[in-house]
Amino acid sequence: MSPADAIVTAHSVAERLRTDVVAREHANRPQAPRSRCCAPAGCSPSTPTTTPPPTPSPGSWQPPTRRSVTSSATTYLCLWRAALYDNAALAVSLRRDAATGRVLVAAVSNPRDTITATGRGDTLSVSGHGVFATGCAVADRLLVSATRADRTAHLVVVTNPAGGGVSHPADWDNLGQRRTASGSIAFHDVRVGRDDILGTFPSDEAGPDPRQLRLSLVSLAFQAVLTQVLVGIADGAINEAAGYTRERSRPWPTSGLDQAVDDPYVLVGYGDLAATLHAARLLADQATHALTEADARGPALTPTERGRAAMPAQRVHPGYDWFLVLDGRVLLWLGERQIEVEKGEAAEFSTMTPHSMTALDEPAELIMIFDREGQRAHLHQ
Repeated sequence: MSPADAIVTAHSVAERLRTDVVAREHANRPQAPRSRCCAPAGCSPSTPTTTPPPTPSPGSWQPPTRRSVTSSATTYLCLWRAALYDNAALAVSLRRDAATGRVLVAAVSNPRDTITATGRGDTLSVSGHGVFATGCAVADRLLVSATRADRTAHLVVVTNPAGGGVSHPADWDNLGQRRTASGSIAFHDVRVGRDDILGTFPSDEAGPDPRQLRLSLVSLAFQAVLTQVLVGIADGAINEAAGYTRERSRPWPTSGLDQAVDDPYVLVGYGDLAATLHAARLLADQATHALTEADARGPALTPTERGRAAMPAQRVHPGYDWFLVLDGRVLLWLGERQIEVEKGEAAEFSTMTPHSMTALDEPAELIMIFDREGQRAHLHQ
């Protein structure tokens, strides 16, 4: 499917969904099954084939397509992620199923998840709670990040929700949340075989592992896709608002104008929105391009190249930050530099340096101190 065809398909899906979305939201009805509304012909990651389709990369879709076909993009992203682990045969199988069976794939992976895998003979029993997973309610396969019950390893397994033991608690009620088929997820003794293990995360005790850099691209890829989705939402909202202003809005009574679209204040407001949206789109595409370049390096990816891929997603603002890690570990990115901050250690830096941070392995607790400019950036943006 070409990008142009994907956009046409996406518009068709959107029109079908929007006809009764408000009524379903008011009725508190769940998301319609994926097979009925979200997988029209040609919307699968690849056309049917007898050979495994090529491994997709997070930058293999043109920007308009990424902003239009959210569920397909999520499946592509998960298939790309699957290829980063050790079980190549399972990754190929997932790609083949996605191509021929039009299955949707979602990932359950959040630092706040409490999912464990316990050995039961030749199988693993997966149980626990995932705080949020995009599209999990309609996915046909789930990539689940879990921790061994004995805490010896972190691994990723593939589960089939149709096999039972998977539920979706009704504990998310944000505006429109139910329409995304996303939210929390619970696993109750879900059995998976050894062949369903995609792979394990590198152990810190084993020393430097080149896989760690590759796997760390996953968080950037999810951020890149989500950013494109948000840019698409903003684009659609501005277009809807502009249509309303052109066709239905009345001018300010004392403006002396016949149409609201002739009001200079209205034009300035839309101009600011359009300029901001255009800048966001360019930054989002730049981040995706940087991620694609890092992904193309494969196992040869260096820490400097990984840091360069993260730079478009990093923030800068006036001020100075200091933090102390109370529990867990934090990965701090300062430009292209990667710094692991352990429990009991502190870091300080000028926030005019591009920076970002994330917890490693599990949630981390820290105390932050920042000056007046940093306070304004952290509390008011």
